[in-house]
Amino acid sequence: MRDILDAAEKRLKLNEYETARFENTGYVRWESILQFYSIGLVKAGWLVKKKGVWYVTPEGTDALKLSARDFIDVSNKKYYEWKKMQPPAPTGGPEPRPDPPRPPEYEQAVGLARAEIRAHIAALDAYSFQDPVAALLRAMGYHTPFIAPKGPDGGIDILAYRDPFGTQNSRIKVLVKHRMQKANVQEVRQLSDLLNKDGDTGLFVSSGGFTDDALDAIRNAPRHIEKLDLDTLIDLWDEYYEKMDEEYKSRMPLRHVAFLAPLD
Repeated sequence: MRDILDAAEKRLKLNEYETARFENTGYVRWESILQFYSIGLVKAGWLVKKKGVWYVTPEGTDALKLSARDFIDVSNKKYYEWKKMQPPAPTGGPEPRPDPPRPPEYEQAVGLARAEIRAHIAALDAYSFQDPVAALLRAMGYHTPFIAPKGPDGGIDILAYRDPFGTQNSRIKVLVKHRMQKANVQEVRQLSDLLNKDGDTGLFVSSGGFTDDALDAIRNAPRHIEKLDLDTLIDLWDEYYEKMDEEYKSRMPLRHVAFLAPLD
């Protein structure tokens, strides 16, 4: 979300009123209005929001063929259709548009928090990124007797077992890629070739995500391979945070803040 706001600001000719801050919250007016209008895009099925990340749907891409007027008219219609289904506001009147009296603080906070965590992880080098991945696996109940040092590692970055000695017939071979580029199909096949024993499961961790071909290769691999992108890693880190080693809690400390649940 922060990337969207930064890109939009460069393209808009904003005046003093639009760049001013709301007195009650301190949030920038135009940013809050943009987020407020995005509710209509969600209700139209053009946009999906998930923990501070916005995804354009195929229907949203098609909607870009509309004129600017038709685009906003359809969005507004969907917003008001949804709004009519909500409980009445405490004052008994609808929220005015386009300048809502109360900007969506929750969504802004989620987006900014997510961006901060992503930036923290992005600053890690490739080998330092392996350590929190291994710490997460331990918090999930696995043992990690092998974490690859710098240098040749035979393609495996982490080995994880359900018991300390690996006597149970199940182990996870983890391939970790920490970079901007998406993991490709060749790298998925590399991991698949290393799953050469009964009970082997692959885990491909890619902070840059996966190409479509790589996702197809994961789904069709002869042995089970699970994927883990950056957002899923953050979700799991949050979920298992209290079970994390104290050392790794301090490396990426989290603190939960309660918000009133938003209607949308």
